[in-house]
Amino acid sequence: MEKPIAEDHITSKEMNDVPPNSKPVADPEDPQAPSKEVSSKRQRLSDIFTIACAGFALISDGYQNNLMTMTNVVLKAEYPKKYTSAISTQVSNALLVGEILGQIVVGLTCDYYGRKFAIVVTTLMIVLGGILATASSGDTTNGMFWMLTVSRGIVGFGTGGEYPASSTSASEAANSKRTLRQRGPLFILVTNLPLSFGGPLAISIFLIVLSAAGRTHLSTVWRVCFGIGVIFPLSVFYFRLRMLNSTLYRRGAIKRRVPYALVLRYYWRRLLGTCGAWFLYDFVTFPNGVFSGVIISSVVSSGADSIRSTAEWQLLLGAIALPGVLLGAWLCNRIGRKVTMMLGFGGYLVFGLIIGCAYEKITKIVPLFVVFYGLMLSAGNLGPGDMLGLLSSESYATAVRGTCYGISAALGKTGAAVGTEAFTPIQNHLGKKWTFIVAAICGVVGILVTFFFVPDLKGEDLAEEDEKFRAYLVSKGWDGEMGEEDLKALVDEGIPENVVVNVNVNEKAL
Repeated sequence: MEKPIAEDHITSKEMNDVPPNSKPVADPEDPQAPSKEVSSKRQRLSDIFTIACAGFALISDGYQNNLMTMTNVVLKAEYPKKYTSAISTQVSNALLVGEILGQIVVGLTCDYYGRKFAIVVTTLMIVLGGILATASSGDTTNGMFWMLTVSRGIVGFGTGGEYPASSTSASEAANSKRTLRQRGPLFILVTNLPLSFGGPLAISIFLIVLSAAGRTHLSTVWRVCFGIGVIFPLSVFYFRLRMLNSTLYRRGAIKRRVPYALVLRYYWRRLLGTCGAWFLYDFVTFPNGVFSGVIISSVVSSGADSIRSTAEWQLLLGAIALPGVLLGAWLCNRIGRKVTMMLGFGGYLVFGLIIGCAYEKITKIVPLFVVFYGLMLSAGNLGPGDMLGLLSSESYATAVRGTCYGISAALGKTGAAVGTEAFTPIQNHLGKKWTFIVAAICGVVGILVTFFFVPDLKGEDLAEEDEKFRAYLVSKGWDGEMGEEDLKALVDEGIPENVVVNVNVNEKAL
């Protein structure tokens, strides 16, 4: 039987006895208002636009993450001798390196300076990087590739930062009484669904641009595709400038003397779970996304129209992967986040082994290969794809949610970088089928990591986790301030002594 975690020893009755960190001052004319300074209508509208804009912005992230899938194919056709596998990996990994930096830096920033500030910064970085990528040039072809590499790194910083900034703000905005029971499915529909939809969208736009420009203007094709990626973040920029930080953030933020040692001591087990599972998921899914066009082009008959044919099969692959997102959203409240994630990792095991063990035969039937390949990716969307963002936004208190989410996602992108670097050597030295067998092995390890380290959450109120964490900090003698602006208060304000004592006793019992 799994050993209980210290923070879960505080009883529900005791938690009900703990008043909020700083009770909103009731306005007689607006009793639902979080404070005198912010009306309930303004907060509600801000929450709605925060959730909607998160979804639209993350379409941009999904688009950027999948843009290199066909760009690699196009650049290889345009520069067959100069666009080597090393250059392809360099350009693809630039986004990953930027994302890792963005997730850590913006994760810390959105906890310290606020969700709104972090979101505005990430939007500007995506726009700047997209413009530079579109205009990539140089005295030599390699110089152009280096400008493209740097530009993609800037885009990566922005898209990486969107993970902790947009996801935490959307989760907190969806934590109201009206949406609490459906927060999990709603969160998935505005985070992983747009991210996953970005793949088919990128391929659809590529096919339209390719048809308009033609095969003789391949440079125009990839530049226009990069330029279109700038439109998505710009379209929601105004609304993001007008948004408010969530009520949970304004009550629970720690802006000075953040007790990181206590945070690590309290959340180490959950961090192992979300970081480890995300590393394994991105190790499999990112290289399979970036190089899926290369994989498909290797099994599609070569010819004058092979680029279009590859893109069409790639579009089908992305479409097959989408239903997994919706199934995961449906299951997360019914069987819990933990079981759903284990189910998805199980799909890696099953479909990875099917494709890997029968690779020579199955690749001769392209439709069958694409269907099984899509089902493997769909299983990833159903489980870790849906659940990792949701669990990372629910497992940690508001004060450190962005930081812990960013660290978890950064470890995931580290796995993506490692997987991307290892993809070609695995193919060259072990054979193409081993890329799928390795995915199956990662599925097994993912199940074990999830079982032992990931909490079994089913949509509890985020405010409960905030109060448990606050009680823990008080029990360890931390006496700083929590909250900002209209909802600032001392950390120990309103916590009964018996709750603090209970936290200490239960921790010693472990």
